[in-house]
Amino acid sequence: MTNTWKYVAGVVVVLLLAGGGYYLLQGKKSISVVQEGGSVAVQIATSTYTGAGFSIVYPANYMVDAAYAYDQFGPKKLINGVKFTIPASMATGTNLGTDSYLSVESLPHAKNCTGDIYLLADVKAQTIPENSVQYSVATNSGAGAGNMYEETVYAIEGSVPCTAVRYSVHSSSIDNYPVGTVREFDRMALLAAFDTIRQSLILSH
Repeated sequence: MTNTWKYVAGVVVVLLLAGGGYYLLQGKKSISVVQEGGSVAVQIATSTYTGAGFSIVYPANYMVDAAYAYDQFGPKKLINGVKFTIPASMATGTNLGTDSYLSVESLPHAKNCTGDIYLLADVKAQTIPENSVQYSVATNSGAGAGNMYEETVYAIEGSVPCTAVRYSVHSSSIDNYPVGTVREFDRMALLAAFDTIRQSLILSH
């Protein structure tokens, strides 16, 4: 293959090349890499992480940190979980930060499982049903020194302990680079990849 695919996740996905980006849609047993010269079905290596009370499928080339804790609330209010960081190859040639990640986190003492309690910013969560799961979703974004930070938290309503999936996307301004040296990362494709990982989450408690 002359072009390598950038974003893959899960064991049941299909890649579609649209508008210059790679998009993930539900498939069955393989991935079709669609390129200018045609398409070819390939098997994508995935792994399953089994933690305390859950399992999740992720691309085998993501970096796993089982000792991860979200620390934006301070050292005394850590939110423990497991982090899946994108491989550096996903960001190569783009303004996407290699520290972008998806994480599964839990708050055992939460009285109401909503997405906003996972974010330091004063934001409102909204309920979004998806595939028979009720998510409480909250988002926050910030910028500084030419960098953009975006967070989206999908808390699973009614889960005990309160369990959530966080998307953390770090990018830098395209204006930071000489013209033509870096391209804008495909945000929709990255989020679609994260969505596929999130949808593989199975709670066992």
